[in-house]
Parts: sequence; structure tokens; C-alpha cells
Amino acid sequence: MINAAIVGLGRWGQNLVNHVQGKSDKIRFVAGVLRHVERAQDFAAKYGFPLYDDYRKALADPKIDAVVLVTPHTLHAGQIIAAARAGKHVFTEKPLALTTKTAEEAARACAQNKVTLAVGYNWRFQPALQEIRSMLDDGRLGKLLHIEGNFCGPSVYWNPKDHWRQQRKEGPAGGMTGRGVHVVDAMIYLAGRIDNVYAQSARRALDFGIDDTTSMLFKFKSGASGYLSTIIATAETWRMQVFGSNGWVEVGDVEHLTTWQMRVCLLDPDNIRERKRPQLVTFNDTSTERAELEHFAEAAEAGKSLAVAGGDELHGVAVLEAILKSAKSGRIVKLTARNPAAWIKPISSRLESNASNNVMLRSPGGKE
Repeated sequence: MINAAIVGLGRWGQNLVNHVQGKSDKIRFVAGVLRHVERAQDFAAKYGFPLYDDYRKALADPKIDAVVLVTPHTLHAGQIIAAARAGKHVFTEKPLALTTKTAEEAARACAQNKVTLAVGYNWRFQPALQEIRSMLDDGRLGKLLHIEGNFCGPSVYWNPKDHWRQQRKEGPAGGMTGRGVHVVDAMIYLAGRIDNVYAQSARRALDFGIDDTTSMLFKFKSGASGYLSTIIATAETWRMQVFGSNGWVEVGDVEHLTTWQMRVCLLDPDNIRERKRPQLVTFNDTSTERAELEHFAEAAEAGKSLAVAGGDELHGVAVLEAILKSAKSGRIVKLTARNPAAWIKPISSRLESNASNNVMLRSPGGKE
């Protein structure tokens, strides 16, 4: 059993606790961290754990094995490094970081301190997406040709002007950090590494805050193509469709964390001209939040540096960085090939100093 501290007890932090506490035999929360502890006292009392108003207190607590970070994106790397130095395993909400450099520094700190790092991409634990992966692996869909998706909603209307989510440094390329990175990670999970990106992003609905209309084209190293849009000034929706040489499969609904159905349409090789009707496949309910946290706990118990082997989390940050460069330049950006083990190099003395001096040790209260 992994004993964890939840750092940030806003809406999503409380959601993670609700899905795990008293329901898992692999991970539980034994403490919480937020700047204004009075805001979560009733919630913490409900589950019987103490609250700290300082991150350092949680890192110094010997009863805590791991931290679960539900904090603003720009704080992730520094908080991960501080936790790794304290010998705590780290689960951070997505994205891991906003630049490849800081993502590698965070991963390197975890590897060198022999703790596990995981990133909160819970879509990987949706039964429908796992079945699509199986259909690609065993050839039922044939050769992967194209994958597309969107993840949209009214996010830009939810928060006031002074909320951290309205700051362009926290939400570059609009809905990518809050929504789009989920689709990117799902595409990487299904289609492999991305070779190049062409993106465009604009603020069209409001005259303040982050961009609200973002779209992009991908080319995968396999040769497959991809398309993604994330519009955060419209009604809620999400969708992914995967096209293979034998047919297509589609998932998506408004309740994006509970996708228990998918549509499948496969060609009939004996009657190639027949217009087949899609079949509906239904799956059992699954808590993807509990699944991702239990996967993290299992990886920590097994002594893995990365909960997802191969560095997909790091590649996802490189893709996000390329999207930002492309949207700014208006050009196709090719990703630089990197060895997934490159981040094992020793941490520089500059990084040692920066992590000590600049890490946000008092939680800002969590994602809302």
C-alpha cells in the first residue's frame, strides 16, 4: 500500500481522492497540502487525513511515500525535483512540464533518486482505447492510416480574468494544456511517436485570457497522419476516430472520462462494395482515475523510474513544445529525435540551485 499526499485540493484534487480513498488496496491518501487549509478542512475530515499549508512539511513526513501533484503547470518540474530529493514517488497531473528541458530535468531527478514518476493521462485506462490498441496490434484494423480527434468545451468561460488558468504562461496554445494533451497522449499510445506538427491557435471568443481555438496536423513516424482540435469556447464534446486499411473505430461522448462504448465498422473482404453499418461495442464501467493511480502505485512498488516505460510522457512534452513553435511561426515543426534515456545524465549544479530556490513550496490550492 502506497501512502500518498494530495498536493492541491481543488475540484480535480478532490475528485482523485474520491475515486481512491477506501476503494483501493494499492494506494491511499494520508495527507493533503494547500495554501488555505480552511478551504478543505471539511473534505479532509471526511476522509480522516491532516492538512499541511507548506509542501516541505509533507516532504518531511516519513509516513508519506508519494505525492500526487494537482497544481499549476509551471510548478510541476520544481515540485517533482523537490519530492524526488526527499525520496518520494511522484504522480503529477498533466502536462509533465511545458518544455522538454524542464521535463527531462524532472525525470532525471526521479531516476537518480530511485523514485517513480507518473503523469496523469487517464485516457490510457479507458477500456475502449485499450481495445483499439489491441485491434491495431493484432491487425483487425489493418494498417494504420489516419487518426483524428477533438476535445472541446466551455473552459474559457469557467474562470475569472485573474485565475491562473487564464494566464498565457500556464495555458500556451489555449486548450492544449487542459484538454488537448490528453488527445495527443492517446494518439501516441495508439499510433506511436510524432514526427512533425503544423498548428494554429487564436483567441476569438473573448478579449482576455488564453487562446480558445486551436487545431493542428500531425505526421507520425510510421507515416500515418493525424488531426486534432481543441476549442474551449463551445459546448462540451470529445471524439477520437482511428482509420485503418480494414475499417475504422470511433469513441467519444460528453462524459469524456467514462467512455464505455465505441463504434466499429470493418470492411467485408468478400464484398468490398457493401456499405457496412457500424457495430456498437459496450464496456463495463471503470474508474480511470483509480486505475491510473493504482498503476502508479504498482510501478512504485516495482521500482520503475517511469510508470509508462519508453518515455512517452517526455515525447508528449516535446510535441506540445513543437505545437507552440508552429502556432507562433506558422510553419511545420519537425521534432528532434531524442534517446529516451538522455535524461539520465547528472543534474547540473545550476539545476540543484534552481530547484532549491525556485520551487513553489506552498501549494497554490490545486486545479479548479
